[in-house]
Amino acid sequence: MSNQKFKVELSIEVPDHLVVIEKVELKRLQEQELKGMWWSLKDLEERTKKKRNWLEDNILFSTRFREKIDARNGGFVYYPQKKGEKWTFLASGAAEFLDKYFSDICSGKSDE
Repeated sequence: MSNQKFKVELSIEVPDHLVVIEKVELKRLQEQELKGMWWSLKDLEERTKKKRNWLEDNILFSTRFREKIDARNGGFVYYPQKKGEKWTFLASGAAEFLDKYFSDICSGKSDE
């Protein structure tokens, strides 16, 4: 059996309401969308589909992550300091962290 190659040209019409962009450009646009945006704890719950208690136990108060994510150490989380203050998350940092540490967060490992 011979190994043959064929060159085929294909033309696809893109409807006026759609555009075609490179994946790299799409990723850049998605990252740009989060720049300068802050999330509340409720926003984080909605994005991750996880409840407050799970987020606190597995990320926010986890000894594996606490120091790294605390805004006082250059992280993306503002931990409330006084009664009545709200959690605040730098959206771009939170999204990047969740992507980067997904397997570590979900591994079920106990804090080290």
